[in-house]
Amino acid sequence: MTGLTGGDPSLLRRINSAVVLHALRATDSATLTEITRVTGLSRPTVEGVVEGLIEAGLVVEAAADEGTARRQGRPARRFRFRAEAGHLLGLEIGPHRVAALLSDLDGRVIGAQAKDVDENAPADERLERLRTAVAELLRRAGVARGSLRAVGAATPGIVEADGTVRLGTALPGWTGLGLGERLSRSFRCPVLVENDANAAAVAEHWKGTATECDDIVFVLAGLSPGAGALIGGRLHRGYGGAAGEIGALHLLGRDVTPETLLSTTDQPLHPLDEQAVAKVFAEAREGDERARAAVERFIQRLVHDVAALALALDPEMVVIGGWAAGLDGVLEPLRRELARYCLRPPRVALSLLGEAAVATGALRLALDHVEEQLFAVEGATARR
Repeated sequence: MTGLTGGDPSLLRRINSAVVLHALRATDSATLTEITRVTGLSRPTVEGVVEGLIEAGLVVEAAADEGTARRQGRPARRFRFRAEAGHLLGLEIGPHRVAALLSDLDGRVIGAQAKDVDENAPADERLERLRTAVAELLRRAGVARGSLRAVGAATPGIVEADGTVRLGTALPGWTGLGLGERLSRSFRCPVLVENDANAAAVAEHWKGTATECDDIVFVLAGLSPGAGALIGGRLHRGYGGAAGEIGALHLLGRDVTPETLLSTTDQPLHPLDEQAVAKVFAEAREGDERARAAVERFIQRLVHDVAALALALDPEMVVIGGWAAGLDGVLEPLRRELARYCLRPPRVALSLLGEAAVATGALRLALDHVEEQLFAVEGATARR
């Protein structure tokens, strides 16, 4: 952007508003003098901006402490960011459950709701379960639907920028579904749709085990594993939105699928049959030789697939999530494999967020969108 001039009054007001609002959001409350010092803006400018933010409902005068007022006389007026001025939703749409997280504009979670759904449920039924979960959550929290500023949704599959699921084999009727458009019918705010592993990677960087790392790979492990990657702190989707689809690596000369590797019979497991998977794991822990061999085969495949992705991206950390996070013996084989090939092997850790990772990442995506609207004025700086 070229330098601003006196002919840009509306943009200047927006820049100054974003600067003041950002300063207020970073603290519990502040006086006009404190805001002036932090932002470098003139006091008259700050006064005008604060007045406008109060009219917009984003800022309110903070209540004075009565004890301080009696001791020091009338204190300076203090102002705070109204995190309660709007709300955000993070949605997970998975094979066996749908879930929703509700937060204020600071990203503080104020409610959660989840509902089980049959793995064979058609798209309409799955979305209806989600709508019911959201309605119950909003009602319980006492939040009006019109208060929502943005909604993030995460789901298995390759997702287009407009929220269309280009390929989604994990859920019936999901391939080609205009998920973004379908969800937008229920909300009067922007709806952002993302792949579930990508959302989980964002969540681990925000509130999980990778808060100190900007180059991470998150593995959402299952019979059809997926992965999400952050490079330089930014989500890497790839040219077609399919980055991290390690569940398809068996197609590259590895014709034995993960569901075949984990089977203890001559028949492959169904990719979504969690009970059958849990049974194999339980039998392995009890010492059943066929089950232990199956789990070992599966772990080795997962380790090799993750190692291939780590070699390609050279992350600082690899985070293991999904149900494989509970597998005994996943981390050490992965560490050994990465040490064999990587010049500087990444750290390997389990997810701290568990089953909340996907919805938490979706919530963060909604928060990112709102923050961009409130604070980001690219290429511009505040004017005094």
